[in-house]
Amino acid sequence: MKISGATIVRNAIKYGYPVVEAIRSVLPICDEYIVNVGDSSDGTLDLIKSINDPKIKIFERTWDMSIGQEVLSIETNFAMSQCQGDWIFYNQTDELVHEKDLVRVKAYMQRYLNDPHVNAFQFRWIHFYGSFYRYRIDRGWFQKQIRVVKNNGQYESHDGAWGFRHKDGTSLKALKTPFFIYHYGWVHEGQLMAARRKNAQVIGWHPELNEKEKKPEYDYGELSCFPVYFGTHPAVMNHLVGQHVMSQKDWQEIVGQYWWNPLLWFRARYKTGQRIKFEIN
Repeated sequence: MKISGATIVRNAIKYGYPVVEAIRSVLPICDEYIVNVGDSSDGTLDLIKSINDPKIKIFERTWDMSIGQEVLSIETNFAMSQCQGDWIFYNQTDELVHEKDLVRVKAYMQRYLNDPHVNAFQFRWIHFYGSFYRYRIDRGWFQKQIRVVKNNGQYESHDGAWGFRHKDGTSLKALKTPFFIYHYGWVHEGQLMAARRKNAQVIGWHPELNEKEKKPEYDYGELSCFPVYFGTHPAVMNHLVGQHVMSQKDWQEIVGQYWWNPLLWFRARYKTGQRIKFEIN
């Protein structure tokens, strides 16, 4: 069995995507990792080359940004077309997997390799928000998504690389797994987050920004209203977590408030399964 990893990336430095960490989080179980690098203005290509791993195969492409968010699906499908493995593990540039899950993910791939009733794996998501120790589980934040598919040429990315489906538009037979995707797209200082939101609007991800998102500095609001993540992060993210001032302050408050909680004692990688409503100004 061979495993391919794949991602697409453009202007990762400018918009703060932890692409190096994302690639490295999946790389240990991959036999190859395809990186589709779009034309960038910030040294993204050199950043990818600096990983300097023989498994990584770089393809330089000019992305047609005039077509909106579908450019992301088109470029994802190109990356997938270059994969040679039996499975493709696709993770976007702010999506990571914990090293403690890698062995089990690979075991699932081996177990279901020849099972005709399984052609994809669905992961649980943790959308970190404002702090590396807070996450969103309210309405509008999807909590499960496909990120591993069998490589047989029958599937495609769609809706701006949001998910995967059969090329005839029908849904995949996806196995629900207990594994997490750690999503770090909303853990940035205010000015960078505002710039990211405006860029998302430009490519069609969000047609209109709300008044809060139009401000020069994004306001995450009162973080204490969001659920606490007591667990550890993928090891490749530890340096970024340690440098994040808002997260370090938040963690000290969490420790003081929840010192009695076993989830804190054992640094449990746990996410509530209940949808929670928040009153956010």
